[in-house]
Parts: sequence; structure tokens; C-alpha cells
Amino acid sequence: MIPIDEKHIIKKLKTGDNEAYKYIYDYHYVALCKLSYYLLKDRVQAESIVNDVIFHLWEVRDKLELVPPLRNYLIIAVRNKCLNYLALKQQETEIRFSTIEQAGIQLPPACKQVFTMSRFREMSYEEISRELGISVNTVKYHIKSALVILKKELGTFLCIIFAFYPTLLL
Repeated sequence: MIPIDEKHIIKKLKTGDNEAYKYIYDYHYVALCKLSYYLLKDRVQAESIVNDVIFHLWEVRDKLELVPPLRNYLIIAVRNKCLNYLALKQQETEIRFSTIEQAGIQLPPACKQVFTMSRFREMSYEEISRELGISVNTVKYHIKSALVILKKELGTFLCIIFAFYPTLLL
């Protein structure tokens, strides 16, 4: 698609012209998704963020003072939204891990490291195996051991914790 005069697009967008919105979406969507995916490594979340940013542009179109090139504004908006998402995800991970630590549960060091990599860094068993130089079966053993210890230590309180902190299940 050949870019057209963005000043004209901005004017039409401010008046609520659907064709201007469609142009912005069609012309910028793929590039913004690539940027978002580069930052997040999650296609679904990357596309969701891009959709949110472009839709938000439509929602606040009459309040914004946009200047060409629009892609600059969109890139910054997508980058900021991705960074906010990553910060929130990191915060949730820290809360989940601190909940385990506050409960006084002691995992053996190797078990704790593998469990943390699997559940909080969301690494696959194969990735953990490669990074630590251990077999996939050893990774599975450590995960199983951690889950047995957590179940034993938390017992009935596990259901209560998950009831009040459902994000721990994620």
C-alpha cells in the first residue's frame, strides 16, 4: 500500500472518518505487530497490544495533536504498552514467588532454581535442560519434587491462597 498524505489522514481521523482509521490500521498494523512481538515474544499478546493502541488512537482522536509521521506516535505507544505489560508480568511473578517464600517453604536450591525457571520465567523443560546442562528427566524430577513439597507444606491452605490470588494459577 502506498502511503498518502498523512496530514489529510489525521484531519479525516479527527472528524471520525472510518476510512482514515482503516488506512492507519492497514498501513501500520504489520510493522507494529513485528515490533511488539520482538519485545514480548508472544504473538497473541503482541497483536492484542497493537489492536489496543490503534483502537485507543480512535477513541482519543479528537483530543490528540498528531503530527506526521503517524508511525512515530504509534511506535512509541506500542513500545510503552509492551514495556508496561512486561513490568506488570514481572511484578506478578515476584508476588507469586514472594508468596511461596512468605509461607516459609524451603525448596532445595537446585529444585528451587528449576521450579523458578519453569513457573516464573516460563521456560520449557528443554530450555531449562540446555541452560543448566542437565537432562530433561532431571528437570521433570525437580519440578515434581517442588510440587510435592509445595502441596505438603501448603496443604489445605493452597486452595485458600488460590481463591484470594487467582493470578498465582497463571
